[in-house]
Amino acid sequence: MSTGSDEKLGTLKISDDVIAICTMNATLKTKGVAGLSSVFSDNISKNIFGKEPLYKGIKVNQNDDGIGIDIYIIVEYGVKIPEVAWDIQENVKKEVEAMTEAVVKAVNIHVQGVNFTDEED
Repeated sequence: MSTGSDEKLGTLKISDDVIAICTMNATLKTKGVAGLSSVFSDNISKNIFGKEPLYKGIKVNQNDDGIGIDIYIIVEYGVKIPEVAWDIQENVKKEVEAMTEAVVKAVNIHVQGVNFTDEED
């Protein structure tokens, strides 16, 4: 009878919804992000299922190598997009790995637009 630490009890699969919510929180608290942008797949799921997904603008792909995340954002006017993208990647990777203890192998940022604010002072 073996009681060694080599015993494998199983694997834990984290829901895509949990990862997406962590991603959404980390993205929206990043300076320079105006919001998330709907993507084509969000519109399809809205039409087929009759409801909007809990998280728009985020696609999660899990496999044996780790987690891949695509984020579709709208940035604030005047920000340096490469810096905002880098900050999002760092924040998302840190938050998702802390919450799930899974490896985040890719965080792809897709800038869909720029938010212009009216400045009438």
